[in-house]
Amino acid sequence: MVKIAVTSDNHFDINKQDYQQILAQQSHYINEINPDFYLITGDLFNDFKKSMAYVSDLQQNVGPTKVLFIAGNHDMGRGTSFEELESPVNEHYLHNRYIDIPGTDWRIIGHNGWYDYLFAEGIDPEEVATFRRGFYYDRIIEQPMSDPERMDLGLQQMKVLLDDAKAANKQVIFMTHFAPIGDELIYPVGDRRWRMVNGVLGSPRTGELLESYDNVKHVFYGHIHVTVPPRERNGVTYYNTSVGYNRRRLQEWTADNFLDAWKNKVQQIVLTSI
Repeated sequence: MVKIAVTSDNHFDINKQDYQQILAQQSHYINEINPDFYLITGDLFNDFKKSMAYVSDLQQNVGPTKVLFIAGNHDMGRGTSFEELESPVNEHYLHNRYIDIPGTDWRIIGHNGWYDYLFAEGIDPEEVATFRRGFYYDRIIEQPMSDPERMDLGLQQMKVLLDDAKAANKQVIFMTHFAPIGDELIYPVGDRRWRMVNGVLGSPRTGELLESYDNVKHVFYGHIHVTVPPRERNGVTYYNTSVGYNRRRLQEWTADNFLDAWKNKVQQIVLTSI
């Protein structure tokens, strides 16, 4: 058997966590539950270099557990470039790559993902683009193309990875940051701004692509800070493992302290081969 543990959206800086303390605490818990793989689906820090440093430090502390990471939009905001994000930075960064689990027919595929405004129902795409450029965090992320074009590129990359896994007769665990399904979106009446936020949360095309492959079994993501149970659609089980923020006006943790909130949201699964 192979055990996988997954987390997302820890937001250490926004959540005001001391680096060394949370590193020690998370390392201790990971060693305690002893997964074979610990997957992080983005948003550790508002700085890619800090996020990658944390992943490397964590790996040193957790022995045989393999730590894998993909970038969320917050990681992309500083300390990196589009070109670097699209490159194989190191063995831990799994964007547009995969790793086969030895002795099994399972493959972990990673892709950061992106968005194309399709979740913004009833809103002109250009209005979402204006909102994104002017008010949303992602305005500081540099990219040489539009958001729909970046989503198109991502889908092309995903398809290559998924076709390869199908040809190799691999069962797939897919890790991404942005929402591949719209189950957690809300559409408040009369609130156009929130509808525009939906447009930058992910793309339904990601879920449609994943569900078109019968060997894709588990999909992990974050970005939307909600606590919901796993859901199965067309043979694919989706898990949102985001921890979220704890602010005076935005309390998303499932506990009154970060460590327990993180533990509550770590999703563990055990894999069996055919």
